[in-house]
Amino acid sequence: MQTQSLQRENESPAALAPTLNGVTVIIPALNEEASLPLVLRDLPAVDRVIVVDNGSTDATAERAAAAGADVVGEPRRGYGSACLRGLRAIDEAIVAGTPPPRVVAFVDADYSDHPDLLPQIVAPILAGRADLVLGSRLLGQREPGAMPPQSVYGNRLACFLMRLLFGARYTDLGPFRAIRFESLRGLNMVDENFGWTVEMQIKAQRAGLRIVEIPVPYRRRVGASKISGTLSGTIKAGTKILYLIAKYGLGRRGPAAQNDKIGPSTT
Repeated sequence: MQTQSLQRENESPAALAPTLNGVTVIIPALNEEASLPLVLRDLPAVDRVIVVDNGSTDATAERAAAAGADVVGEPRRGYGSACLRGLRAIDEAIVAGTPPPRVVAFVDADYSDHPDLLPQIVAPILAGRADLVLGSRLLGQREPGAMPPQSVYGNRLACFLMRLLFGARYTDLGPFRAIRFESLRGLNMVDENFGWTVEMQIKAQRAGLRIVEIPVPYRRRVGASKISGTLSGTIKAGTKILYLIAKYGLGRRGPAAQNDKIGPSTT
């Protein structure tokens, strides 16, 4: 596969970093025409960038295509639906003869994550030390207002319950993450909306994957949040996350995962 080359109006330091061979990045996007170009600008060179347009009514898809990303559509709304569509795009490429990626990374399209830190997120996997690496916002530095109190509390509660029910030592359910492709395939992900991140972490724990958390900085997103920015979104997300923790946590336990922490990241 040829290296994904993104067109950047203003080259960032990430653009000068070595190509992350074997890495595919999936970016779910819904009406993110203002923020998505910033994400793509800061993203280091990887084998492939897949932007999943989740039914946008603005120029999100056009902006992504203009930056050189592969754009696929998923009309069914939901974060999990968009992520699953991105995985199907990888499978379609493999059927067509493209070698499978070594690592799949997930980055939000709202520019709250720091995509230039992707090399730190994928490094433990490429080095063979981890199967799943999570960027922890609660261990890192957060810009004031980046995570509202209900989001911080909800993440801490979810992580506490996962530890209580099946010994998972997580600190966050953050979206900025990377996972070994073969490990991801083995998790058989199915959630189509708010539960995608927690489903992955629960299944990774039960599968005995080697898991690493890395502190990452987190900033205020561009535009209004579709989940924590609304009361209905917060309630729906919280209910789904608690439901999945109960569903999987009260079931049969698998082998204990190996959890580790790595020192703070810097911007």
